[in-house]
Amino acid sequence: MTTPTDAPRLTLATVLGNGRVAAALTLGFASGLPFNLAQGTLQAWLASLGLDLKTIGWLTLVGVPYTFKFLWAPLLDRYAPPFLGRRRGWIVLFQGALAAVIALLGLQAPNDAIYMVAGLAVLLSFLSASQDIVIDAYRTDSLRAAERGIGSTAVQLGWRLATLVSGALALVASRFLGWRDTYLLMSALMATTVVLTFWAPEPERRVTVPRTLREAVLEPLRELLGRPGAIALLLLVVLYKVGDAAALSLSTAFLIKGVGFTAAEVGAVAKTTMIAAILAGTAIGGLVFARLGLFRSLMIFGVLQAVTNLLYSWLAVAGHDFVVMVIAVGFDNLAGAMGATVFGAFLMALCDARFSAFQFAALSALAASARSFIGPAAATLVSHIGWPEFFVVTFLAGLPGLLLLLALRARIASLDVTR
Repeated sequence: MTTPTDAPRLTLATVLGNGRVAAALTLGFASGLPFNLAQGTLQAWLASLGLDLKTIGWLTLVGVPYTFKFLWAPLLDRYAPPFLGRRRGWIVLFQGALAAVIALLGLQAPNDAIYMVAGLAVLLSFLSASQDIVIDAYRTDSLRAAERGIGSTAVQLGWRLATLVSGALALVASRFLGWRDTYLLMSALMATTVVLTFWAPEPERRVTVPRTLREAVLEPLRELLGRPGAIALLLLVVLYKVGDAAALSLSTAFLIKGVGFTAAEVGAVAKTTMIAAILAGTAIGGLVFARLGLFRSLMIFGVLQAVTNLLYSWLAVAGHDFVVMVIAVGFDNLAGAMGATVFGAFLMALCDARFSAFQFAALSALAASARSFIGPAAATLVSHIGWPEFFVVTFLAGLPGLLLLLALRARIASLDVTR
């Protein structure tokens, strides 16, 4: 049996010298690249055009496919394209479609075609969520038990690097290239990720593929729900990052419309600070997880996630202050990245390799449910109580998950011993 302390240390040589971990890094990049283009970057584009906050809030619902991706995940477990295997074949198909939709979205004029923009953003989220299903299944299948911690860290590093490109870099580029050419540039980058997929090795583990679609749906549910404390574990998946998700749901709109920074300032300062903090937090999170194990890492990072949301209340009161913005964005994203790293390892530990696409999709969809649906409610709440109070509410929203985590201490600790 393997414990977290047996995992290899996170070094560049470890990542590049291990094909499975390196593939997790590069496919993490492919997974993260389209995310902001339908989320934060799209928010910045719409806010810079003067669209009202409620419209932007409703458009956060374009991320709903991330919540419901488990509905079509069994299809990706049961069927496979006639090339590159059950996992990589699907990834290549989705990456090509993503490149095309990103380009088409960039050719729109939001002020004149807001419904077309919304529709393309939903399609972009659907394809991105579908790619995530297969990439998550691929790394769950390919990473060995002792590599889960470093593998989760590598995925997060790749994902965050991609969000730097499609977030901060895209916002800065929009000032010089315009939004159309910026999205076309992102489309070209998305197309190049196909090469990363061809490079990734096939999983070592050979598992029995579900023989029927019915089996691909019922068996993973039966296996997942039949475990001791299953309902409480699923509730923890929902609640652990709900406060963090609430704080981040309108973060770009907050910096532009709530505090008064320009899109270029947000891209050059806030997004760069965010990515630097996230990269540091991801690396720290992997190291701490290897040292402290699953429960203690989840608890420490969960507390930090909740507390650092209060820094945005400080920024809302301070106003257009670059120093306070860097502190708030930096520490909040540092804590969020540490939490995301160990949370990813937690989800992998819950999956059975036979049904990894469906189970990981279902678990990550539960985790994303708050992020997907909270935008309109958050915008309405802000309009009633204001930004400083809103971020206090997001702090309080993180507490129930921490209490549940404490109650499940023994069950969580048992997941440190891999099956």
